[in-house]
Amino acid sequence: MATRSPARPKLVSVDSAAQATSPKSAANQSDQAYERIEELLICCKLAPGRFLATHELQAMVGYGRTPVHQALNRLAADTLVQITPRHGIRIAPIDLTRDRLLLRLRRDMERFVIRLATERSGASERNRMQHIKRQLVEHGAQMSIEQFNVADRLIDQLFLAAAQEPFVEGTLRPLHTIFRRIGWIYHMHKPDNVQLKDTVEGHIAVIEAVANGDVDAAIAASDRLMDFVDSMFEVLERDVAPSTLDCSLNGDDSYLALGAPG
Repeated sequence: MATRSPARPKLVSVDSAAQATSPKSAANQSDQAYERIEELLICCKLAPGRFLATHELQAMVGYGRTPVHQALNRLAADTLVQITPRHGIRIAPIDLTRDRLLLRLRRDMERFVIRLATERSGASERNRMQHIKRQLVEHGAQMSIEQFNVADRLIDQLFLAAAQEPFVEGTLRPLHTIFRRIGWIYHMHKPDNVQLKDTVEGHIAVIEAVANGDVDAAIAASDRLMDFVDSMFEVLERDVAPSTLDCSLNGDDSYLALGAPG
């Protein structure tokens, strides 16, 4: 009986290999484009109220049409941008009344996440919390708002990972972006020089309580941090020019001089 020769291995072309890995690569690029646009939104380099074409945004973030288009669809669902067929993209203006209402939602969701993170975090996660806390204690006074936002994002990601409930991430992430931008405007556009001291100390208190496994203290610290964010709105409503919240107003804030002393 003749023996069957072993099957010859099939050769895979370079093009086929690229096609096999392209979905993951495309997904990574979409995530990276989202993160880059998110950064530009937070620091208002993509100013609220601004109109721009997709190709302009592609040039700004350095990604092609498909990942930018996918990122924009996510950001539109997050209510951070508005997409109008044949008219391009508009960065959603900041509505302080709406954002203050959304802070109530964020407060409740943060309580949920903080409770789970406190109860479920393991040794490795607690060690990372303590490391971030030490960095804030030692360097917080010298941090710029941009440097603090990097640390703030790491803290949020760490708490979400420790909570082990991925369902909430899709809702909390755009809320974090909205209020990170509120914080940036508060610290950068307020007439007098606002320090990061209160912001940094508020985060240190939350991290310490979570890392120590004290649920009640962690939730109380989170609530105090939300109270501090809420206090920003009075300052923004009083001191920040409306054109900062919607650049399509073209800086027409001359009426503000009516309240200035003669």
